[in-house]
Amino acid sequence: MLPIAMGWRRLLFANWPLEPEAVDARLPDALAADTHEGRAWLSIVPFRNVDVRPRGLPAWLGLDLPELNLRTYVRCDGEPGVYFFSLDAEGIAGVLGARVTHYLPYYYARIGMRERNDVVRFRTVRRHPGARPVLFDASYEPVGESFTPAPGSLAAFLTERYRYYSQDASGQVRYADVDHEPWTLQAATVTLEENTLFEANGFDEPAGSPVCYYSRGLDVTASRNRPFR
Repeated sequence: MLPIAMGWRRLLFANWPLEPEAVDARLPDALAADTHEGRAWLSIVPFRNVDVRPRGLPAWLGLDLPELNLRTYVRCDGEPGVYFFSLDAEGIAGVLGARVTHYLPYYYARIGMRERNDVVRFRTVRRHPGARPVLFDASYEPVGESFTPAPGSLAAFLTERYRYYSQDASGQVRYADVDHEPWTLQAATVTLEENTLFEANGFDEPAGSPVCYYSRGLDVTASRNRPFR
């Protein structure tokens, strides 16, 4: 599979702390929960994926697709990265392609994403045959001044990740490297009307309110997916 270029736009990072053991129980054996001040984290990230195409092709040939994922933060042999429990997206071809070539747990969904000024309304209904149902309905917006996360901060831990891990059907852990400029973030508020992502992925509903960040977005390239050594 060729490296991929794309843009991520109008992102919410909604983050809940958990005990590391609760995350480790859902991970492949080769991965371990990464922690910040002793806590693992689950994050829901809705956004618009734009200009998705093989790297080297012009942006106008790319696809624009809204997407929703549930992810956590891991280490594999000491190397930090992101692990996705699920990714919901529109576009059957893109969903199947990501499953086959990047070994990512993508699911076909119907997604509505409306933007008015800085308020984003995002609604997802999973339609993937045989998959656990998911309904996610939320509104979010930025508040306050923009900032670049300081090294070692929670915001940096939750956003400045440059690798993702996945697992193929044989159990082999795989990875791809992700390249982008540092994030520019703002604090965010979110109103969750419906959210069954945790239940669909075998997690209890986390207690408390999430720590939320917003980004207008950035451009990204992802390498080929390959077996981890």
